[in-house]
Amino acid sequence: MTQIVKTTPFADQKPGTSGLRKKVKVFQQPHYTENFVQAVFDSLTGFAGKTLVIGGDGRFLNREAVQVIIRMAAANGFGRVLVGRGGILSTPAASHVIRKYGAYGGFVLSASHNPGGPDEDFGIKYNIGNGGPAPESVTDAVYARTKAITEYRIVDAPEVDIDSIGGTDVAGMSVEIIDPVADYAALMEELFDFAAIGEMFAGGFRLSFDAMSAVTGPYAHHIFEEMLGAPNGTVVNGTPLPDFGHHHPDPNLVHARELYDRMMADDAPELGAASDGDGDRNLIIGRSIYVTPSDSLAVLAANAHLAPGYRDGIAGIARSMPTSGAADRVAKAMGLPLYETPTGWKFFGNLLDAGLVTICGEESAGTGSSHVREKDGIWAVLLWLNVLAARRQSVAEIMADHWAAYGRNYYARHDYEAIATERADALMAALRASLEALPGRMTAAGTIAAADDFSYLDPTDQTVSSRQGVRILFEDGSRLVFRLSGTGTQGATLRLYIERYEAASGDLGLATGVALAPLIAAAQNLADISGHTGMDAPSVIT
Repeated sequence: MTQIVKTTPFADQKPGTSGLRKKVKVFQQPHYTENFVQAVFDSLTGFAGKTLVIGGDGRFLNREAVQVIIRMAAANGFGRVLVGRGGILSTPAASHVIRKYGAYGGFVLSASHNPGGPDEDFGIKYNIGNGGPAPESVTDAVYARTKAITEYRIVDAPEVDIDSIGGTDVAGMSVEIIDPVADYAALMEELFDFAAIGEMFAGGFRLSFDAMSAVTGPYAHHIFEEMLGAPNGTVVNGTPLPDFGHHHPDPNLVHARELYDRMMADDAPELGAASDGDGDRNLIIGRSIYVTPSDSLAVLAANAHLAPGYRDGIAGIARSMPTSGAADRVAKAMGLPLYETPTGWKFFGNLLDAGLVTICGEESAGTGSSHVREKDGIWAVLLWLNVLAARRQSVAEIMADHWAAYGRNYYARHDYEAIATERADALMAALRASLEALPGRMTAAGTIAAADDFSYLDPTDQTVSSRQGVRILFEDGSRLVFRLSGTGTQGATLRLYIERYEAASGDLGLATGVALAPLIAAAQNLADISGHTGMDAPSVIT
């Protein structure tokens, strides 16, 4: 029986770059989750009788949210719901399921790399029928609806058993509980040379993969250990936990420090890797060498043809604006188009759908391709494994060859987290006010050549996205980028991106901190970071 429940709006339900993210206790308020889900449904049309996909990363509140959305989908007229067993679907797997089964769309329940638990973070994101995040036209409509909502629809029905594969009926709507791994694993086997990778493992190659007690554990166990024959124990922290084992599931050098230390040891495996809460990010470390996400994108683009799924070449490369220009040099050398977009995977969706690009990446450890419409952590690790199997070189050797061919983009990101929003806004406002006066100014890093606030014209639909980050460009090709992140749940995060290009004939062996020191000093001076934020050092450096 359908219930129509009266409600009143919440003022804080504006979706960010990856959906609505808040503390668990915010989502636990009466009507809060239901309001947002109904606002999504109210912003959509033509879904009567269609299929909806539901899954998440297994964090605290995941299972309860799945049950709510099932009952609301039935009340709003969907004909079928596909749910990952246990409420589990990695973000890239959810994208694939939406695409494979021709679903109308889907809900991805995650706060990505943010912590989980009763006092931590939760998130709800809606993906459209191409498998990618909803575009701004949809999220803007959802936000407008959240401010005017007066009621939501939900059926009065028992909870669905989401732990057993099979089907059931909820108020006339079919509910199918599916294996969360099978479809995705089959897709990976189509894209990569599993025989060559398996032979490499059989020959003694070692991988250490940290699933960070998050969603990729089941995928990694099945693909790496069961399908490819990597030894048991290759995957660590492989069981998804509601609180991620009290760890922060962000695959960077701070939160995956144990993996980094393991890879810097004398007896390190050949490849170390990790993924985040919802499985869309990746960390790549070779024996004694860390590979930045920007460099990883460039190397994978240059070597994608070695994998069966990309043997005919790639159409183009896209990167987010803050990502280093390493991929640009690969694109130029290969005669490929390079697209520079705002941060947020949804901006890649149009380019992928139009066939303009094949490989995409972000400096925030997200890499992916046209196989789905999300970034994909396991996919990135498999492509690295395929490249290593084909080239029969170490990660360090591959990186040395790459820099010798294309030069090196020294790069780092400094995050200043949980800043009072008004202080972060003041810093950005002051920077924007100074833009016209910056060209020609001398700094510790040299002379500024240009400065702007990045704006993007989508070549597929001519939409414009403005105020996407302040860029300060130097005469030698170095660059500083300042932007505020939309992925946190409290305060604001200032992200400072620092990049210096060194040609192939230059010094390719500098320590990153040494190479970037003048630029870091210039950034502090130009933006008065400590004065605005009250912080003497970044919270995280990656």
